[in-house]
Amino acid sequence: MIEAVQHVRRMRGGTQSHMMRCDDGHFYVVKFQTNPQHPRALANDLFGTRLADSLGIPVPKTEIVFVDKWLVEHTSQLNFTCTSGPVPCDAGIQFGSQYAIDPTKGEVFDYLPDTMMGAVRNVCDFAGALVFDKWTCNSDLRQAAFWRKSREKKFTAIFIDQGYCFNAQEWNFPDAPLRGVFIRNDVYWGITGWESFEPWITSVEQMSVDMIAHCAEGIPPEWYGHDADGLSSLIEQLSHRRTHVRRLILEFGKSSRMPFPNWRQSSHGAVPVTWGYRKVACAHA
Repeated sequence: MIEAVQHVRRMRGGTQSHMMRCDDGHFYVVKFQTNPQHPRALANDLFGTRLADSLGIPVPKTEIVFVDKWLVEHTSQLNFTCTSGPVPCDAGIQFGSQYAIDPTKGEVFDYLPDTMMGAVRNVCDFAGALVFDKWTCNSDLRQAAFWRKSREKKFTAIFIDQGYCFNAQEWNFPDAPLRGVFIRNDVYWGITGWESFEPWITSVEQMSVDMIAHCAEGIPPEWYGHDADGLSSLIEQLSHRRTHVRRLILEFGKSSRMPFPNWRQSSHGAVPVTWGYRKVACAHA
């Protein structure tokens, strides 16, 4: 556990999180338990980010962040904006997602125009994020940030905000083809077949229930209402869903979005698609 020592600024988003500097010297986007959405947003983000990290998907480092009552009382911006007026954030243990890069050493964008997507060095990782989001039933659009060091030309995509995984606070899995996908198709143009989803899809299919449970260890019980049975059920459902990911990806591929115009292979029941070809470079370097 680390401790917040300074408020930096408000962040956008439904949970009304705040960027804070912590005593380890790093900056974190901190979600509070009494956020306008639900306390489970914290549990989901911690659990989901750990699962994604175990698959090798680029996600932020996570921490449990202690926010002292004194800091809340002496920081006027540490509040939520509500219709009835500002409501102070709560003190105690909160969820922290490390900011992609120290703001003094680089820059972070939550959107890049079409003309700049070629400057993203790891576009292929959007395929891994799709595997993860279909597995966990992310009921939001896929959120990503694009960061680069000062004077660098290339960006790196990092996949943020897993709060809507497991259908947000519901902890169930009402799958739909357009759930958990990035808002733009160009990140999927490099997908040519099942090999484009490796190693992530095989990692999901081979993940043991013990490994899934390990990613859930240490989540503060107050973040999920002390519902231990619910958490155990969630772990079991995730284990059961491992074999459904390919079907869910195919359903997205056949959707009105037509996201995979370069798919050229037929395997595992896939029907080859013949949409127009468009070349997309992808490199991890």
